[in-house]
Amino acid sequence: MINQTAEIQTTFSSSVDQIFELGKLHCDRGDYDSAMGFLNQAAQIYFAQKNFTGYLKCQNNFLRIYAERERFDEINATKEQLQDLVLKEGFSLNSKTYFTLSLCASYKGQHEVALDYAQRSLSLALTEDDKEDICNAIFMISLVYFMMGRYAEALKEVYNLHVFFQVYNFPEIRLSAKLLNADIFRIQKKYDEALNIMWEAYEELKECKKIVTHISITGMLGITYLDMGDKESARVYINMALRMVDDRNQVRLARILKTNLEKIGGEVQTNFDVLFDEANHLVVEQKIGRIDFKNQFILLDLLKLFIQNQGVIFSKEYLVENVWKQPYDPSVHDNKIYVTIKRLRKLIEPEYDKPKYLFRAKNGYYFNKAVKVHFEI
Repeated sequence: MINQTAEIQTTFSSSVDQIFELGKLHCDRGDYDSAMGFLNQAAQIYFAQKNFTGYLKCQNNFLRIYAERERFDEINATKEQLQDLVLKEGFSLNSKTYFTLSLCASYKGQHEVALDYAQRSLSLALTEDDKEDICNAIFMISLVYFMMGRYAEALKEVYNLHVFFQVYNFPEIRLSAKLLNADIFRIQKKYDEALNIMWEAYEELKECKKIVTHISITGMLGITYLDMGDKESARVYINMALRMVDDRNQVRLARILKTNLEKIGGEVQTNFDVLFDEANHLVVEQKIGRIDFKNQFILLDLLKLFIQNQGVIFSKEYLVENVWKQPYDPSVHDNKIYVTIKRLRKLIEPEYDKPKYLFRAKNGYYFNKAVKVHFEI
């Protein structure tokens, strides 16, 4: 009976961890409404189990979401709730929570408060000897120094992180540190150094799951070109970032991008109809914005084939053999191709009844040669 109870508890714990991971996955993808549903469910279970470490993981993600949405009232309410629970339940806030509170305070412009939280985060991480938490806390301290205009101190902390990265692999923290390093160089008008670091970070994006990081790097490229006086390049990258951003969820990022776009002046334009970023499985259409293929890899492979060969007519036989990797059988594949092309059109065409991109020819399908496509490898 004891073994059976232990087995049930283990299964239940595994289940709630899976719910949390689903919430985090949606959070990383920028789908905050779905994320909050899973995170709220996980938080309730963790709390009922008195698993306060799991509960704090959920609250940290809530705080990050509120920060990106600039919901400062909800941040304050969450902080007060956590303080009450610490008194009632007797648990302590951990390094990750102080890191997140520091981030929230820095977004609100409360830099001294943010620095205090970041230093608490580092102190707890050092006590636990948790290398990832140590790196997060050092990054947060450097970010706050940057926001306070203390650039030399910020760079010193960034270089401290480089020492850790020689031994430990924390891709997301490393990317964030590179972005901060580049931003400091931008402020110091060291534009070549800033751009070199940004392009390095861009190459490493495939290791990062967070859509906010993708948008941030693209937008920062645009802002750097703007500071350099290259308004055309700035317009391209800032607009590209704005096409990816979700105004309702990434409120802070959208505001920063729009503010910089206004500095460029003139009519808002983009130099592409469709952006295809192969490394990051990212597709952006000029009017629709970011298109979520939701792991529909056949559709993505089909689109890639078409846009890499604009104007080329592909027969049904060719599509089946090169996309589905199957021998062509009309009785099996003709309807499958028709349905798949229809699904692809619904995703990429701003007006489904008036197709702009994907057309049918007498002997196959082709992608409009006249539209402008930006293809990133």
